[in-house]
Formats: sequence, C-alpha cells, structure tokens
Amino acid sequence: MEIQVLGPLCAAVNGKSIVPTAGKPRQVLALLALYPRRVMPVSTMMEEIWGTEPPQSAMTTLQTYILQLRRGLATAMGLDAPGDAKDVLATRHGGYLLQIPPDSVDTHTYERLVAEGQEAFEEGEDTRAARCLRRALDLWQGPALVDVRLGPVLEIEVMRLEESRLVTVERRIDADLRLGRHTELIAELADLIARHPQHEGLHAQAMVALYRSGRQASALDVYRRLREGLIEGLGVEPSPQLQRLHQAMLAVDPELDVTAGPRRGSTFDRYAA
Repeated sequence: MEIQVLGPLCAAVNGKSIVPTAGKPRQVLALLALYPRRVMPVSTMMEEIWGTEPPQSAMTTLQTYILQLRRGLATAMGLDAPGDAKDVLATRHGGYLLQIPPDSVDTHTYERLVAEGQEAFEEGEDTRAARCLRRALDLWQGPALVDVRLGPVLEIEVMRLEESRLVTVERRIDADLRLGRHTELIAELADLIARHPQHEGLHAQAMVALYRSGRQASALDVYRRLREGLIEGLGVEPSPQLQRLHQAMLAVDPELDVTAGPRRGSTFDRYAA
C-alpha cells in the first residue's frame, strides 16, 4: 500500500485506488493513515467526524465506514474473502489501526528526510542539507489533505504538517544562502514574504539575498515594508535580530558577505543577542 497525504489524499493497493468518494469515510482513512500501526481510539475517530456531539447512531455508522474501507481494500487486493482486508485494517480493543509499514505513508519519508537535512545543517554540511530538505519538500503536492474535510483532529495534524513545511523551507533557504545561491533565491523569497507578510525569518532571508545580489536598496525596502506592517497591524517593532540586520546593511558590514562570519546557525539567528 502507498498513501499520500501531503497534498490530495491518495491511497492505492496494487496500483488501485482505495480512497472512498464519500467525505466521512475519507476522513477515517486519512486519520488512520497518519498513524500507521497505531491504534486510533473510537472516541478520537468520532470526535473527528462529529465533533463533541456525535449522534446516537455514531458507533454503527463508524462501523459502516470501516466496512466500506475494508471492501475497497479487498477489491484492490484481489481477494475473494475479506479476511485479509481485516488484517490490514484491523480491529483492536477500543479502536482500529492500519497494519502497514510506516514508510508506506509519505509523511514518514518526509520527516526522515527533514531530520537528515537538519542534522546535516547543524554539522555545516550545507550541500547535503539543501539536498535532503529539497527532496523532503518535493514530496508535497499541495496543501496537506487538501481534498479532505477536516474535523478537529485532522485540523491539528494539518496545521502541524503545514508549519513543519514552512520551517523546512526556511531551513533549506538558509542552507542555500550559506552556499552562495542568493541570486536564485530572490524570486522564491519574494513570493514567500508576500504570502507570509509578518514572518521575520523569511524577511531576513529576503534581505540577505537581495543585499548579496547587489540590491541594497531593495533589501532595505523589504525591512521598511515589514516594519510598517508590524506597526500598523500589531503595534510592535521588528525583533532585535532584524533591527541589527538592518543596521548591518546600513553600515555595509563585511560580516554579511557569504564567505564571512560563522557558518552555522540560521540567517535570522545570526543577529541574535
């Protein structure tokens, strides 16, 4: 079985899709897929589907959804008897689980590559870090579970994954900046700061990329627009780190050069106190 949740929900056995068309069974499959080989309690599944007020028929209805998923499994597996499907989507005391290897789900591969990339980054192996983190990000085919209705449980999981994605993008850009790829990052960073207008880390990276590309005025303009947005929207000044980065650019600090200064640490934390 292969399951993808980093984008539209896809699940296939022997190349045949087992994703149900109905919304609530899709939720059940997505929830089980995020926790392979772990029992998903019935109470959690009910909360995901119906919130805090499940109907009296909730248990029977949930069992029906499980039966539908098992039928899809059995069909895809090419079995006459549904017994083996019950082994894959198994019943346990108080819940259900998918008996599949964790690496059958794209989130497992993603998190492994992120961990490898982060380790390489911390060790100063920037080329390997950028490569691992880029491979992790390439697994994404759109917003996580973009075609699945999100209840309270899945919503938290999707928020966690999307936040992880953004952190991974930021770390990959840090590695690319340390490798001197500032010019090729400008367009990507312009898009990112437009979509995340209050994200100081991304703005710091955009400022550095522009500055190192000989565009000091544009780098300072990024700071100006961020500062205006923070003051107008939140009534706060940029962080001390960003203010120090701004002052370093005004002073044409040689530490801003790609070959100068410490190799480790993020672009943003470089100007921490």
